[in-house]
Amino acid sequence: MPDQAAKELSRYRLEKAREMLSAAKRDIADDDYASANNRLYYCIFHAMRSLLALESEDYKKHSAVIARFSALYLKTDILPREYGALITNASLIRNRSDYEDFYICSVEDTERLLNGAERFLRDVENYLERQIQ
Repeated sequence: MPDQAAKELSRYRLEKAREMLSAAKRDIADDDYASANNRLYYCIFHAMRSLLALESEDYKKHSAVIARFSALYLKTDILPREYGALITNASLIRNRSDYEDFYICSVEDTERLLNGAERFLRDVENYLERQIQ
């Protein structure tokens, strides 16, 4: 069972995920899809880290966070395995939006990413609610 500090860190990270989702929605409303893609990735990323906090684990590299999260929560079917594709896609879109000159993500891809991030965050929130009450 996670200790109190792990629970508080988990809640803090979950709140950061919620803030990123809200920021992404504002960016979409302003037609700023590159920023929205970045915020949606970080919504997913902070949600993953909120669960890893319960394990008292954290990593400096995003790839390590994703790998450990996948091993603990997706491969064990705690959360749906389909989220693996969402995480991979969010990471790819974020990297391309942030670093590639002239990359333009379609509005449809951003909307799919938004829908996936909302589902992912909701499932993480539901899981955490059962774990840390």
